[in-house]
Amino acid sequence: MICRYSNLKTRAKLFLVMTGLQLQEFEILLEDVSKEYGAMRGKRLKKEGRQRAVGGGMEPCLQMQDQVLLTIMWLRHYPIHEVLGYLFGVSDTTSGRVTNWILPILEKLGRDQMKMPDPGRKRRKKLHELLSEIPDLSIAIDTFEQRIERAKDHKQAVAHYSGKKKQHTLKTQVAIDVETGEIVDVSESKPGPQADIKVLEESGLMNKLATGVGVIGDLAYIGITDLHPEGNAATPRRKPRGKERPPEDIAFNREFARRRVVAEHSIGRMRRYQALTQMDRNHCKNHASRTCAVAGLANRQIRAGLRY
Repeated sequence: MICRYSNLKTRAKLFLVMTGLQLQEFEILLEDVSKEYGAMRGKRLKKEGRQRAVGGGMEPCLQMQDQVLLTIMWLRHYPIHEVLGYLFGVSDTTSGRVTNWILPILEKLGRDQMKMPDPGRKRRKKLHELLSEIPDLSIAIDTFEQRIERAKDHKQAVAHYSGKKKQHTLKTQVAIDVETGEIVDVSESKPGPQADIKVLEESGLMNKLATGVGVIGDLAYIGITDLHPEGNAATPRRKPRGKERPPEDIAFNREFARRRVVAEHSIGRMRRYQALTQMDRNHCKNHASRTCAVAGLANRQIRAGLRY
């Protein structure tokens, strides 16, 4: 019972390290979760095939705030459920059951917070003159890979083997508002070897963009202008084959990188949650749900100005 909310809330610094959220941000999150928690629990109690009458059975071992805290700590540190259960004074099966209850709620809240840039807002920053071909209002896209266990099926194992990482991986695409750093979209998880441009094409992200919103990406997205409805996209300039890189291209790529680096920072913030960094132990199940839940937590950190 070391990590119950009643204990951790008296140690603000430790709470921030353990969850990545300040106490006031966690309390706001609890208010949002409570709006979904009752409906979720009612749906679970009335599911088809349930033999007990509503109200029957044991009450949850953990209060709602402890259930949310347990799930966030699982995402943050990714311990096995035996360890997590010990810290909260419950069994490992209860720990696993709680994460299965709360994760869909955090996923929904995470998706609800993902808002595409609004061209109508007067918050555009003046770009460097070298970036005149890049839209004023843009999202930056990038992917990250997470190691997974090797599948027993040979074809499935080969399909997930990433030559770049030299291991079996899942790939996830993340879109970030370059002005705020907030995550605005997360794709479904794809096999690691799949090309970034292919993941973008299958994600349907381009169809979600408002008029006037552009997209920028790294060299993995060469040809992205053909996918954008308005052709409003840009990538770094490639080195001419067999020639030296022109000075103007070097200057352009330097300014381009300064604008796109926000994507690296936001993805790095997400990957501080070990559920997206350590080898996946859940056999790829609910991987996109975990990513969206973490994206929602990262957006709360960004809006609160937190470093963690």
